[in-house]
Amino acid sequence: MNKDSISELPRARKENLIVKDVDGEMLVYDLTNDKAHCLNKTAALVWNSCDGQSTVSEIAQFLTAQTKTKVDDAVVWLALDQLQKFNLLEAAPAAPAHLAGMTRRQWVRNVGFAAVALPAIISIAAPAAQAQGSCVNPGQRAPGVACGSPNQCCSNVCCTAATVPACPNNTCQ
Repeated sequence: MNKDSISELPRARKENLIVKDVDGEMLVYDLTNDKAHCLNKTAALVWNSCDGQSTVSEIAQFLTAQTKTKVDDAVVWLALDQLQKFNLLEAAPAAPAHLAGMTRRQWVRNVGFAAVALPAIISIAAPAAQAQGSCVNPGQRAPGVACGSPNQCCSNVCCTAATVPACPNNTCQ
């Protein structure tokens, strides 16, 4: 296998992710951007198959065996496109020219209605962790904490010196 063909093999990203299987679907929490993704069964099977050693056709054959339904390569390409958009792949081959840049609706028209569920990923942004026990009521400062110092709260938002460098007249804004 030459060096160029290695880049043609999809490889799933595994670092900085928390992964949980739930009833055939997969929940993936991305620690780098605080986003949670829910992969349906088809997308989860494709993502788990992206080992950097399997081709798109081999992944389609694996899906066919798992679902006991003929799966076209285009279904795998659709899943790879979505996985790439959500930054869940380290490496992904470029889609064939006839599939590149297609919308999901166009993919469905191109693939047709298959007995296997089309891959789907639902993503939500998770709120960043907040300081525990230091927030106070809106417009108030934590007792004994100077404005702009760590754990100082204004308008129910916990701030650090980096995010609130100074508060005029030592008051919350």
